[in-house]
This record gives sequence, structure tokens and C-alpha cells, in this order.
Amino acid sequence: MLFYTVHKSPRLDYVLDLVSNEIFNEPIIQTSDRSVYLSYMGARLNYSPERISETEFYLIPHQLLFETGISEQQIDRFDIFDRPAFFQAEGDFPFDIFAATFFLVSRYEEYLLFQPDKYGRFPHQASLAFRENFLEFPIINYWLEDFKKSLGRKFPELIFRMKDFKFIPSYDIDIAYSYKLKGLKRNLGGFYRSLVKGQWAYLLDRWDVLFNKKKDPFDSYEWLDSLHLYCRTRAYYFFLLAKKQTGVDKNISPDKPEMKSLIAYHAGGYTVGIHPSWQSGDEEAVLMDEVDRLAKITGSSVKYSRQHYIRMSLPQTYRRLIEVGIDKDFSMGYGAANGFRASIASSFYWYDLQAEKKTGLMLYPFCFMDSTSYYENQLSPGAAFSELMDYYRKVKQINGLMITIWHNHFFGNDPMFAGWKEVYEVFLKDQIFWDT
Repeated sequence: MLFYTVHKSPRLDYVLDLVSNEIFNEPIIQTSDRSVYLSYMGARLNYSPERISETEFYLIPHQLLFETGISEQQIDRFDIFDRPAFFQAEGDFPFDIFAATFFLVSRYEEYLLFQPDKYGRFPHQASLAFRENFLEFPIINYWLEDFKKSLGRKFPELIFRMKDFKFIPSYDIDIAYSYKLKGLKRNLGGFYRSLVKGQWAYLLDRWDVLFNKKKDPFDSYEWLDSLHLYCRTRAYYFFLLAKKQTGVDKNISPDKPEMKSLIAYHAGGYTVGIHPSWQSGDEEAVLMDEVDRLAKITGSSVKYSRQHYIRMSLPQTYRRLIEVGIDKDFSMGYGAANGFRASIASSFYWYDLQAEKKTGLMLYPFCFMDSTSYYENQLSPGAAFSELMDYYRKVKQINGLMITIWHNHFFGNDPMFAGWKEVYEVFLKDQIFWDT
């Protein structure tokens, strides 16, 4: 397809690449030469203020893709094809899908002023998707399906890309063990807390684990291995390696030989990435130290990451990741709400809005996290399963990418998380098994 525009821009180049990759097998060709456009014999899309030909697909552009800088945007929601949309436009499609897609995937609104949540993060309540009730939908993928249909009616000869549904299970190892490897001081503190609260079962449980009479309640690694093998899934593990255990960084010390062995074992059979600590968000040197530590343990460079507590601010967080060599990040989602933060169920390159350039950092958005369902939404395992299945059906419908986040302690034998192990096993064996 030949795409005509009067003015070119980095934003337009970026979103054209994204849309082209989603719906076509070959890239969209862009031109600003009117004569070249008019002489082209194939499918043509005119993205300019005036119609040129009756045989073209015509769409009047919104100004967003031709602006520089960041400013408040006028967003007027309307419904079309039974879906919400904005940046209404005249032509052969009812809105500027390119500008609307760019607004959402660039996370434009996160560069504007907002009231941060208690962790200093951009809150999901401040997002357009939440306010307009489409946070739970991969709305861009839906738009692209409608766009393909419109293009196909105009140009029946067009051949569109056939995509397959893909599922990626991922795990954040914040606390590898509940009692093991925590050292004398932390375990004595645990004994004392259980004693004061009269939690005799936890006190005895800790005692039995430390004296090798039973398995640590957070140790679910062998069980996960067997589940992955049975369902033929490729899993991703993100390890928290804060040198100093403080605040929400409660990991096992990465200096423990047993912890190094656990990481090395997973690196041998899975994709392993860094789970940058909360502290690394305050000190860049800490991030570099954690990445170096993981590289030494695994014996290979670190290319994958996901932020602990989804602590993220744009553009600083992503720039720091790029500086330390990360080229694939799995943090695009909210820590306090499940759904589609960038409104898309596909991987995509990060666009640095302040620098006005496409980067080489590939983002992999997640839509479901166990701790969000449990702590934020206070769902039972059964209700969480219904939520998980809802996201599965939505992503499966558009043959998108579904990424979920789980934590090892949800699958152990801690009574607090009873039922979650069974929920995950049913989901993988009854659904994902048949998709691989």
C-alpha cells in the first residue's frame, strides 16, 4: 500500500511502522510526492487535508502527528462500530486511527501533569482508558480489525497479515523463599512476630522448614517446571536482586550461594531478566549494579526487565533501561489495576516523546497480575479465574499477545493463597495447552 502525506514527521513514521507491522506482511510505503502517488496503480491511502482521487482510501489527519512538544489534547469520545474512539475525522474511516493509536501507545498522557498514587506512579484512574471505560479492552487491536475491514472493502486485492494468538507466562521472584535463606536476624524477627500474634501454625511452619522437615511455603519451582513442560510454554522469570533489603525490596540476598544457584538453574531453561528494585529508581548506579550481578550469575548479558511494583516514570525509567543494555521490557501495565495500559495486546517499540524518536526498546504489555486481583480487587481464586478468562477471550479474539504476571508464593503451600495454584493449573491445562 502507498501512503500519501503532505508532511512527514517522526511520529507519523513511528505509528505507520506499528500499524503496518500489525496488519500487513510488507511495510506501508510512504510518499509526499503527489505525482508518484497519482501514478501508483495499487492500493493508495491519502492522509492529507484534501481528497485527490475517487479510487483512494481517504482520511483527514488530526494535527497530533505533526506537532512537536507535549500539550493537553482535546479528547472527545464517540462510539463507532460499537467501540469507543476519539479524534473524529472525515473520509473513509470515522476517526484518525493513526493519531489515536499514537496517543495511546506513546503514553502521551503520562507526560502531562497528574496526581501520582501513593507509590509515586501514574494512577490508572487518571488514564483516558479508565475514564472512558475501555481499560479492560485491547482497543487498538479492535480498531485495527475494523480498519482492515474498511480497507478490504475499498481494495479487495489487499492481503493482510495472519496473526496467531500467543501466551507468555511470566513470574516476578520478589521473595524466593518465605523462611529459607533469610538469615538469623530476619528469622528471629519472624519467630517473634508469630509468637506475639499467637500464630502458632506459622511459628511451627518456620521451624520445620528451617530444620529441613518440610518444604518452604514459597517454593513452587519444581511444580512450575512440570506445568511448563506439560503445556509446552516458554516462561520468563524476573529476579529481584536488591543488595540492601529495605522497604518493598524484601528479596533474599543475592550473595547467598543457594540464591545464585536458583537463578542459574532458571537461566539454563528459561528466559531470565532483572526485576529492578525500588531503590534502583532513585539511584542509577544501583540499577547498573543489579544488572551486573545478574549477568555474572547467568553468564550472559541482561536484555529483559520488569520494574518491581511497576515503578515507572516516563521517559526516565525507559531511558535508564536502555543505558544499561535492556532492550525488552515487560512493565507496560498498572500495578493497581488489571487491563491494557497502552490499550494494545501486541509488543511495540517505545517512542521517546520528549526526544521525538522511536527507540530500540521493545515493550511487552501485560494485562493480568495475580497480586492485583488478590490485594487490590480482593478477589477469590474463583473470581480471579473468571477475570483471567475474560482477558484470555478478549486477546484470543484478535489473535494478540497475552502476558500474565504471577509470583512464586501464590503457588506454594501458604494457606493465605489457597486455591490460586489450582486456578493457574486449570487455566494452563484447559486453555493454553490447546493453543500451543
